[in-house]
Amino acid sequence: MKPSSNGQLIITWEDPKSVTAEAYRILRTNLQFASPDQRLETILITSPGPGEGKSTVTANLATSLAQAGLQVIAVNADLRRPTLHQFFQVRNTLGLTSVLVGQTTLDEALQQTMVPRVRVLASGQIPPNPSELLGSRRMQAVLNELRERADLVLIDAPPVVAVTDAGLLARLVDGCLLVISIGKTPRDMAVSAKEQLEQVGARVLGVVANRVDRAAGGYYYYYYHQSVLDGRTTGRPWWKRLWSKHR
Repeated sequence: MKPSSNGQLIITWEDPKSVTAEAYRILRTNLQFASPDQRLETILITSPGPGEGKSTVTANLATSLAQAGLQVIAVNADLRRPTLHQFFQVRNTLGLTSVLVGQTTLDEALQQTMVPRVRVLASGQIPPNPSELLGSRRMQAVLNELRERADLVLIDAPPVVAVTDAGLLARLVDGCLLVISIGKTPRDMAVSAKEQLEQVGARVLGVVANRVDRAAGGYYYYYYHQSVLDGRTTGRPWWKRLWSKHR
C-alpha cells in the first residue's frame, strides 16, 4: 500500500509487525473487555481539538479489528474537515451526506477498501449545515442500518470542544473513545472534552494517548492501557489520571 497524496498511511496494514501495530492490537483487545454486559456495535472516536490523530486511530483500529476477523465499517462523520477517505484511498464524492439527503442509498455509498473486511462510508460533499444533518432522525436511521451490515461500526467524529457535532453523535452510539495527543493537548481541554461527552449522556470507554514516547529511541505510538478503562490509578501521567479523577 502506498501513502495517499497527503501522506496518510495505515501502519497496521503496511507494517503489521511494528510497535505501533502492536499498540493497536492492545487497544483492540481492551475494547473486547470494555463492555462485558453489552456488545459494542458502534464506537465514536473523537478528540478535544483538531490534529490529535482521531482519524489515524479510526483507520488503524478498523484495520486491526478486521485482521482479527471482524466485519468493520468506518464512517467519516467529520463533515467539516474529512480525511478518513485519504487513509483508505477511496473516493469522497459520495458518502454520508449523500445518504442523509437522499441522493443515494447506503449500499451504494459504502466502499470496499484494500483491507479485507473493511468498508468505508466517506463523508461525501461538505454541507453548509453539518450539525443539523448529524442531529437528524435520518442519522439515527443510518446508524441502525450500519449496525445490520457489520460486526462493528467506527465513527470518525469532529473534535468535541470545537463544535457540537460529536456531542450530537455521542448520544446515538454504544461508546466513545477520546484521543489526546501527548505534548499537544492541554490538560484543561482534555478534561473539558470528557465532561462535555458525559453531559450529553455519552459512555466514554477510555482515552487513547497518541504520541507517547515509550522508548529512548524515540518511537511514538498509540498507547491504550487497561487502567484507563477500569479506573486504576497506576499510571502517574495526567492523561491516565484524567479517567479516574473525572469518572
